[in-house]
Amino acid sequence: MELLSGLLSSLGLSGAAGLNAFIPLLLVGLLSRADVVHLNAPFDLLGNPWVLLGVAVVGLLDFVGDKIPGVDHVLHVAGGVVNAAAGAVLFAAQSGVADVPPALSMALGLIVAGGVQATRTAVRPVATATTAGLANPVVSTVEDGTSLMLSALAVFAPLVAAVLLAVIVVGVYRFWSARRGRRLI
Repeated sequence: MELLSGLLSSLGLSGAAGLNAFIPLLLVGLLSRADVVHLNAPFDLLGNPWVLLGVAVVGLLDFVGDKIPGVDHVLHVAGGVVNAAAGAVLFAAQSGVADVPPALSMALGLIVAGGVQATRTAVRPVATATTAGLANPVVSTVEDGTSLMLSALAVFAPLVAAVLLAVIVVGVYRFWSARRGRRLI
């Protein structure tokens, strides 16, 4: 049961990192400092006060920048690397409890977070183009809120987080398929 819980938690956290790299990193680091979450070395560095401060500062800059049309697109390009790396670290940090080899854990986290980030990067220009950028702050806030909710669920209710991640993936796929279908007609 611990293996399944650890894997589901890892999936949820890496999926949340695909939406916003800094929210799940900050949450896991803070929960580690509060002894709610145990992280093995080297991932226990996420609970270091200086690392938390750095993640919080960069996360705040990302939070603000992601609300500005144009700046958000630059952040999404950089996020292709940052979000995928955060997902890899979070997956490995959580699944380390479940005896999954670290290299496999990091690869899985990279795939999950990178996939969510790539989808987010592909969908955002549609919101920008159809609303002249006016929807960007709203879409970004929804992404951030979803990342926070998914992160908290991944830690405290991993099964619910995995189901939510699946619902998000299916919903985005259906939206994107319907959108592409309309273009062909």
